[in-house]
Amino acid sequence: MNTEQKSFVSQQIIEDACEWAIMHGVAFRQADNTARHCPFSIAPMTIEREVYQHLLTVMPLITKLINNVSEDHDFLQASLGHMAKADPFFGRLMSLHSTLHNDVNNYTAARKPLLLMRTDFMDDRNHGAKVIEFNGIAAGMGPFGQRATEFHLFMKNQWPDTYNQWIEDPSATSADNHGLEQLAYGIAIAARAVNSDFNDQSKPTFLMVVQKNEDNVYDQHLLEVELQKQGVRTVRRTFEQLSTQLSSGENKRLLLDNVGAIDVVYLRAGYQYEDYFSPELNESECCHTLSQTRLLIEQHHVAVNATISQQLATSKTMQMRLTMMPEAEYSRWGLTLEEATLVKSVLADMKPVNNETITWFNSEAKQEEWVLKNQGEGGGHCVFGQDISAKLSQLMSEEYDAWALMQRLYPHERETPTIAVRDGEQTIVNDLVSEIGLFTAYYNGNPVTEFEGYAGYLIRSKPASENEGGIHSGKGILDSLVLID
Repeated sequence: MNTEQKSFVSQQIIEDACEWAIMHGVAFRQADNTARHCPFSIAPMTIEREVYQHLLTVMPLITKLINNVSEDHDFLQASLGHMAKADPFFGRLMSLHSTLHNDVNNYTAARKPLLLMRTDFMDDRNHGAKVIEFNGIAAGMGPFGQRATEFHLFMKNQWPDTYNQWIEDPSATSADNHGLEQLAYGIAIAARAVNSDFNDQSKPTFLMVVQKNEDNVYDQHLLEVELQKQGVRTVRRTFEQLSTQLSSGENKRLLLDNVGAIDVVYLRAGYQYEDYFSPELNESECCHTLSQTRLLIEQHHVAVNATISQQLATSKTMQMRLTMMPEAEYSRWGLTLEEATLVKSVLADMKPVNNETITWFNSEAKQEEWVLKNQGEGGGHCVFGQDISAKLSQLMSEEYDAWALMQRLYPHERETPTIAVRDGEQTIVNDLVSEIGLFTAYYNGNPVTEFEGYAGYLIRSKPASENEGGIHSGKGILDSLVLID
């Protein structure tokens, strides 16, 4: 990243842009309760319309596949058992899953699956657009995605000379993005469906499970405001609060103290051990109480995202298994051979970590073409290039199944430099690359958006020289899409 002090865009325009972001909720909360704008690009990224259309064609098929895999409980247990032994957190999830879906006990999973998924892609220079990962839990920032598209349209209309100076192709057209509205639309359908199952005359109620003192609250509140517009009441709680505030009503109705019946539970927490840890509980078995809260939720007639099953089905190990599986086996989950081939066209090569692949990697592989991943969500869970051999040598054999090797993707660098704005300061970036996250929404196995399950996109861009591209945890900036023929 070039950090010259020279200003490339007038400070007046930068201030205007930053104030637009804050005014429209594109911000992070600070420890002192002030707001800091989310870092953003001054102009959008360009993608070929044909590539974009291919992704829109394949996305409903991926969601159908993941939805059906997530409800194939025997397959989940059989496929992920070794990984669960190697990764303590997923071991806990598998234990909860087994409790919920085991016929020999009195537990039943009465929940209705609401799959709100973000599938992240990179458009590789040689191999085309490929999946990086599936995000089935806490798959947020759809609201920010829509706002980024709106921001770039604001720049185009308000400051056209600046916009055209920094966009690759002034003739490109914006890709529609209704991520905020469509996610809310799908959630509202699920909320009304559950509410109707109980012949409830009150407003449908949506419960967002959040992390304590987190900073990414504005993205969450944008979704809540949109749900409120659609006639849904919204409340927020942590797992710790829910551990003492949930109870059971008639016919497995989920009740929340001082609120009443709950129709949808949406987890923006729960993807890491820390979300279930409460020092005040002083537990002999870490995280037991709060993870039992999640079990309790799924025993009720309520729409849930993410179910424990969905979290397992979107794990890196399941991604690897689906990638390595012959297309014909996808028929188990209702996909035709043609549909399976389409899904396979966007899955990047993956390999398990074992003695054989370690030997191969150290002696034959082009190491810069691979990345080593564990099961973690968010930034900081990947090892690249020459660092992989050192990491593999440190792993105990019983840890192997928690890791996977994946083809490293090298996306197109933007052909023109770009201005990144962070904390009100502009920086020119000469090698920006982008990650494309596409949202989908399915309820009870059916698409629930106005676009056959598709629900908008999130673009995060970063310098090609940076490995961590998260808006939160890395050098990422918020971006949007324009299309060229």
